Order: sequence, then structure tokens, then C-alpha cells
Amino acid sequence: QVQLQESGGGLVQAGGSLRLSCTASGSIFRVLVMGWYRQAPGLQRELVAVITSGGDTIYVDSVKGRFTISRDNALNTVYLQMNSLKPEDTAVYYCTGRSPFSTVYDYWGQGTQVTVSS
Repeated sequence: QVQLQESGGGLVQAGGSLRLSCTASGSIFRVLVMGWYRQAPGLQRELVAVITSGGDTIYVDSVKGRFTISRDNALNTVYLQMNSLKPEDTAVYYCTGRSPFSTVYDYWGQGTQVTVSS
């Protein structure tokens, strides 16, 4: 079983930056596909960024060029660097992981709030 713990959320002004971190327990982290979802009030949960075990990345169009997902397998940690933040980035951000052989994200963190003021 993998447990995920996020940190790094907070309040920032528009144009600012935050870095989210997610540390995983267990020895299988290095093979997992890791991602960040976000959910804003009244909206559906949205997949923001994904990184494979090999370091390939995918981003939702709205964050391309502003957000960067990365991972450090030695530290069992995945990061989301968020630059040029906008008020519409305000949401609860969730770290998530899945097997490379599955399409279902089985592992979830508790979420961390990111609030961007205008």
C-alpha cells in the first residue's frame, strides 16, 4: 500500500509561484505513474499534470508553460512547480499515483489548498 502526503500549498498573489511536494511511502514509487489533480469549488476534478517513471510528462493546456511536474525517485517525491499563477488556478491540489499497467489512479493524497489572489 502506498500513502501520499502533499505539502506546499498556500496563499499567493497572481503572478507568483508555489511548489507543491508529494512524498510517498513504500518501495514501488519509482515504477508508478504520478500525477496532480485539482478541484475548484463547484467544478469537476481536473488532471493537471502527469509524469511517468521514465520522466515523460503531460500537461493540461491551461497550465502548459507555467507548471512543471518532476520527480525524485531517490526521495520518493513528486513535485509541481507552479509559476505565473492565476486566480483560476485556485483549487485543492491532489497528488495521485497509479500502476503503469492501469488507467485507474489508486493512490491519493489528502489534498493541499492553493489560493491565488487577484
